[in-house]
Amino acid sequence: MKNSKLLFLLFGLLFASATWAQTVVTGTVTDEQNLPLAGATVLVKGTTNGTSTDFDGNFSIEANINSDILEVSYIGFSPLEVTINGQTTLNVQLKEDATQLEDVVVVGYGTQKKSDVTGSIASVKSEDFNQGVVANPGQLLQGKVSGVNITNVSGEPGASQNVIIRGVGSLRSGTAPLYVIDGFVISNNDIGMGSSPLNFINPQDIASMDVLKDASATAIYGARAANGVIMITTKKGQAGKSEINLSVSTAMSSIAKKLDLFTADEFRQQVVAAGGTLDDQGGNTDWQDELTRTGITKNVNLSMSGGVSEKFSYFVSGGVQDQQGIFYNSDLKRYSGRVKLNQKAFDNRLNIDFNLTASKTINERPDIGSTIVDMIQLNPTSPAYDANGNITVLEGASGLILNPLQRNDIYLDEARSNRILANISPSVEIIKGLTYKANLGVDYSLTNRDIQSKPYTLGEGLFAGTLNTISTENSNFLIENTLNYKLESGNHALTLLAGHSYQETKFERKDIDFQGGFANNGIEPRHQDQSSTEVTATTIASTAVIDELQSYFGRLNYAYADKYLFTGTLRADGSSRFGANNKYGYFPSVALGWNIYKENFLEDSNVFSNLKLRASWGQTGNQNGIASKASYASYNDSRSDNDTYPLDGNENTLDDYPYGTIAVRTANPDLKWEVVTQTNIGLDFGFLNGSLTGTLDYFNKVTNDVILFATTPDPVNPTEKYWTNFPDMKVINNGYEVALDYRGSAGEDFTYNIGGNVSFIDNEVEGSIYSVITSGAAQGSGQTDATINGYINGEPIGAFYMKDFIGIGADGRNQFRDLVEDGVSLDNDRFVPGTALPDLLYAFYLNFNYKNFDLGFNFNGVSGNKIFNHTAMSLYNKGQLANNLNTTDFAIQYPSEILTNSNDVSTRYLEDGSFLRLNNASLGYNLDPAVIGLRDLVNNIRFSLTGQNLFTITDYSGYDPEVNTGSEIDQIQTFGIDRFRYPSARTYLFGLNVSF
Repeated sequence: MKNSKLLFLLFGLLFASATWAQTVVTGTVTDEQNLPLAGATVLVKGTTNGTSTDFDGNFSIEANINSDILEVSYIGFSPLEVTINGQTTLNVQLKEDATQLEDVVVVGYGTQKKSDVTGSIASVKSEDFNQGVVANPGQLLQGKVSGVNITNVSGEPGASQNVIIRGVGSLRSGTAPLYVIDGFVISNNDIGMGSSPLNFINPQDIASMDVLKDASATAIYGARAANGVIMITTKKGQAGKSEINLSVSTAMSSIAKKLDLFTADEFRQQVVAAGGTLDDQGGNTDWQDELTRTGITKNVNLSMSGGVSEKFSYFVSGGVQDQQGIFYNSDLKRYSGRVKLNQKAFDNRLNIDFNLTASKTINERPDIGSTIVDMIQLNPTSPAYDANGNITVLEGASGLILNPLQRNDIYLDEARSNRILANISPSVEIIKGLTYKANLGVDYSLTNRDIQSKPYTLGEGLFAGTLNTISTENSNFLIENTLNYKLESGNHALTLLAGHSYQETKFERKDIDFQGGFANNGIEPRHQDQSSTEVTATTIASTAVIDELQSYFGRLNYAYADKYLFTGTLRADGSSRFGANNKYGYFPSVALGWNIYKENFLEDSNVFSNLKLRASWGQTGNQNGIASKASYASYNDSRSDNDTYPLDGNENTLDDYPYGTIAVRTANPDLKWEVVTQTNIGLDFGFLNGSLTGTLDYFNKVTNDVILFATTPDPVNPTEKYWTNFPDMKVINNGYEVALDYRGSAGEDFTYNIGGNVSFIDNEVEGSIYSVITSGAAQGSGQTDATINGYINGEPIGAFYMKDFIGIGADGRNQFRDLVEDGVSLDNDRFVPGTALPDLLYAFYLNFNYKNFDLGFNFNGVSGNKIFNHTAMSLYNKGQLANNLNTTDFAIQYPSEILTNSNDVSTRYLEDGSFLRLNNASLGYNLDPAVIGLRDLVNNIRFSLTGQNLFTITDYSGYDPEVNTGSEIDQIQTFGIDRFRYPSARTYLFGLNVSF
């Protein structure tokens, strides 16, 4: 009994001492320069009890101060175990681990240490992304990577970006890079939205984006990699760190720049001065104000992540984004969910990754072109509303016209898309060093789009209503099998990759057009019954195509003593898009690297923390922008002209004739890929213990076997055009890229980060058999098909080709420079006054941190390019002003100009497109939860204020110098023409982020 009491007492004392020892340990985690490391993981060894450091590197964790050991880790630094030894306050300093630091670069079919990379790859982490209202990944990267030119097609919510890596290498519209999301190659097919196909990805779920630029990095993707590759890696859970993250934000957007149109009072004077008869309707309306609004964007995201030891990790997220554009009826709503799981078993020899993204996107678009024309040219003396607050019916020279405010109620363009992207990647280590991996995935989307006009009895022939319903279905199936072998022996390190890939993409579209016959009963046309009659005919168009790509690929990486590096890659791609005689293309690359800073003669150097020389050569292909089955003959039925003839003799009209079969595309069994050959020489460097880092690259990129949908040279060919290669034609891009980053501190509480990038790119077309291949042409009455720019031998892509305007002559008409001195102005007087593509890209950033505050600025700009202001050519003329249509003072700069002077394509409308933009600025504050008594419940609270497109320095007179209309001619992409572009917005966002 006494013994039992004694044991009980001893147990109680031990328990009490253990309880007393369990206390709160606080501390700070810094690097070797005593700079705080935010987000470092602090874990009690052998448990799941962990936390992470706040913005100042501080942490707080419950632990047994007599026996526990803390494991402290941070990406890029060697992990450290710290024995508490009775202390309650710890200062932990981590040392950089070059090996671990470089385990963050994602390459095709795997990852590589940065020190082992021989290609040109730029990596951007989530903390460096552009902030604010972001709908798709392209917006995150703008200005972040040297050699990458990202321009918005328009300012509407969710608009596509034109992403060009190291210059345009193709004449066709297929200039977009290849996107790979967590190992799944997505297609660039149109999904029927009218906006970016990448809007389905929630930017909040993206952890990093790696841009593969040279052939050594991209050749592993063969025929689809000529335009570069962007690897998107989503966030994942971390073992021992369970976290819930909630972020909410609200943003307000308004038009960033208004055009300097005539006010109502100025208009009254200028119409008369121009020789017109003033139609003064007594109003004072600023149509730019009336037709734009302050758009409100709301964004809510919730994620849960964590892991059970090293065996299982998870990341689950859901998000809602509701973005209003600055035009009415301009909205983008996205509902997204994501699941990312990783399970390991059998002593980590079996590894299974699972990714699932599901989204629903609703995109509503206004009648952009008509709205912009109206807000520029409508009579400012016309009142928008009558005395009773009702929308007025406007009067023009030809009668009643539709008030654009009324159009907002009548017109609807709404697309609803559901998309699922899922892939599972099991891998197993067969023997030591040899791993087999499968990748099975599907990307499926279904989009229904309705474009309608409600019946309206006044103006512009809308009394019957219209409806166009488009259904688009895309599916993308991927099966990949790879073997990876790693061997390390002494100074030798060898990695071999061999793989097979099969991918099938299917595209289906049905387009039903209903013209008229809708009841004006308050029910939208898309919800009414509609029958086809002779008066209100219904037309149906449908298409379906299947593309297949089968590939075999291999890669060898060899390193000796971590100093001397070699990479060799070969991929064979067989595509259904190409001719029977060229089904397979072969794409090799080789690269060398030299880690100079690891040489003995620099071993004791205090100057270099990194110095690596890279050199590479390789070939990649381009099948983008080419019609499916382009090498095969195609036929259609027709009842037009001579395509049909009577068979039984009883036909009275053409409608009685049978359909005839006509050729629409001639077969070309020799059609093959465009081949891009690229050479790259690069230098990676680091000074001042890694405080100053950077890269310098020179590249030469040549496109051969250029593909065009060209006019056939055979006069008896059954079709006018066909797909063909031009073996003697080349597109050459070469240039330099520089990127610098400097990190420093001033005292313990203030740190800063300054850097930027600059790219010089020369572009030239050689060997074309045409004097000019038109890529941009005028549109509108009396202007259709007049060449604006195109592809010309010895000139860059997008070279403007036009007459040189020198003023107004004595007769009040245009005068052009007579370059061919024959006394008359003819087409042979056209010349190249500039190009749509910039030859200089640059960006720089400034980031400052003081205690719990952070402030960041991101600038970007271009130089050396021109913009053709098609909007000015169409609307800014004296004749329009005399007809009581508004304009700018551009129309009256020549008092002697006559009202009937033509608006010919010329340098009169060509402007400098250079600009410098403050693209992004953000102010943040991290609130320590302990200050408000929530330390036990909340890990971190962050407030942020972000501004986007805050100012732009430019001489361009239009809405925005960042011009790319996204249009094309015969699938040849257009650059640098501004025609009724949706204006850009200036946005202010307030955000709150809380982690638990």
